[in-house]
Amino acid sequence: MAKLYFHYATMNAGKTTMLLQASYNYRERGMTTMLFVAGHYRRDDQTGYISSRIGLEAEAEIFRDGDDLFERISEHNEHATVHCVFVDEAQFLEEEQVWQLARVADRLHIPVMCYGLRTDFQGKLFPGSRALLTLADELREVRTICRCGRKATMVVRLGPDGKVARQGEQVAIGKDVYVSLCRRHWEEEMGRVPPEDLVGFKGN
Repeated sequence: MAKLYFHYATMNAGKTTMLLQASYNYRERGMTTMLFVAGHYRRDDQTGYISSRIGLEAEAEIFRDGDDLFERISEHNEHATVHCVFVDEAQFLEEEQVWQLARVADRLHIPVMCYGLRTDFQGKLFPGSRALLTLADELREVRTICRCGRKATMVVRLGPDGKVARQGEQVAIGKDVYVSLCRRHWEEEMGRVPPEDLVGFKGN
């Protein structure tokens, strides 16, 4: 039975590398995959690319707000059987698009593998991630570590000046850098911990 999967993590956990490897495994066995990537950082391009930090890359279709993903996948499947759908940057999906992907699994019997962030730099769920956490058949956490060695579950945004941004739009197009942190260090960087609570603290 086909399922909707959500692989979630913080930044730089290797989600995209896992996606590209999984797609390659299908194609190596003569199967067809359909790859999607968010259009938020791509202006007028009709074709996008999914790229990993270690240099892997694959061409992908772009999805934008308002796109009917069930219709696009269904149409493609009529011409060439699709054995698996992969979605990168799945946090940018709209709630209705997550429902559409669920229908791909339920009605077209094609597994859908979504990869993305769970929360933004302010610790809030992305709309797409909220819908995936609700609807996905299987949730899989991809782990990475904080600078202290603990599991990273949060992310901070560094602006062009290298300082941690504590306010701003959820999606920022620019040269911002994101750093994955554990919950304790995220609270410290975001100024959520009163200074008196840190006095005498000797931990990392």
